[in-house]
Amino acid sequence: MTLKTKYGEIRTQTYCAVGFSRTVAQWLRVPASCMVLKRIEIACFARPVEKFNIPLILESTSDDPGRVYGAVVLHKDDPFRCPYIYTPIRVDPTQEYYITAFQPNGSMETAHHMLIYGCETPGSDEEVWNCGEMALAQPGITTAPVCGSGSQVIYAWAKDAPKLVLPEGVAFRVGGNTPIQYIVLQVHYSSVEKFKDGSTDESGVFLYYTETPQPKSAGVLLLGTGGRINPHSVEYMESACTIDEDKTIHPFAFRTHTHALGRVVSGYKVTRQGYVDNWQLIGKKDPQLPQMFYTVENDLVFHKGDTVAARCTMESKRDRTTRIGSTNEDEMCNFYMMYWTEGPVMKKKTCFSLGPPFYYWTRVGLNNVPDRDASSLPVGTSAKDQGINSHQM
Repeated sequence: MTLKTKYGEIRTQTYCAVGFSRTVAQWLRVPASCMVLKRIEIACFARPVEKFNIPLILESTSDDPGRVYGAVVLHKDDPFRCPYIYTPIRVDPTQEYYITAFQPNGSMETAHHMLIYGCETPGSDEEVWNCGEMALAQPGITTAPVCGSGSQVIYAWAKDAPKLVLPEGVAFRVGGNTPIQYIVLQVHYSSVEKFKDGSTDESGVFLYYTETPQPKSAGVLLLGTGGRINPHSVEYMESACTIDEDKTIHPFAFRTHTHALGRVVSGYKVTRQGYVDNWQLIGKKDPQLPQMFYTVENDLVFHKGDTVAARCTMESKRDRTTRIGSTNEDEMCNFYMMYWTEGPVMKKKTCFSLGPPFYYWTRVGLNNVPDRDASSLPVGTSAKDQGINSHQM
């Protein structure tokens, strides 16, 4: 494919594309019938090349301003490289849109995970950049954070999770006067080995939206930890934050995420009654199962002063210490709580602790901790019970 750049016309075998138009849908080889419902379309293609010497700062080659190109390189001589690739969409600042569903287009054999971020400003002005997490720097590709300002996760996918449809009347508000002026897609490729024969990849996410205002605003609160896991041990990685805004929060979905050592990730609403804490389960899962957003079964409501708490139960049989970090040799502990509220969503987007050995629930004054419930699953519901192997990232 020949692309026009600031450095002249060049031929590249690796590229990404984002856009809003039917023109883009046709270029992505998406059937025209899929445009019956309005969708923001995001897709990435990858074809490895031998070398890459020209920094691609791509310009649109279409009269349609919604059609833009970006480019990335997956090195053919380095099949174990696992690049994080970002590509942004500038949302129309004069029109407010309401995202009501997310349809992933990817396979866990190719994409380890994908995230959709809402940003006030993007981390880079390039069409595509490398976030630098879990990957080496790539020549000619800018390394930058996801967002320059106003970062918030609005969707996450891994392990062949299915489509997510928000409840009736609930939507993520983007564009217009909202804090989300850019939508950024992150794709983390597990390996580029399969691309050696010239095969292409179309990993991405379809975002369904409407221009009709929706009465309830969707938001995501991400809980996570730092810390370490000692060799041949079981460790609890915990975090907790108090809701300090005068809002009524209705959690309706949750998602868990760890790498290979995670066994159970659980989240709770904690309410102090006198001197005793009352714990109500938001949800818990084995993070080795498809890392989708699961429905919150209990009808919970958070008010100002309530606490949201999360725990990752990690089991290590390794001979070394494993730390929370940004490589596939490290671990992660994340609990995503998706919620709706009336009016703007919470300003608080994340809740992180130092993790073990410095932070535990009991050390910050929480009591009546449901240790057994927080670290166990009903018989037959774990990945092991279902014959699913732990993923290795």
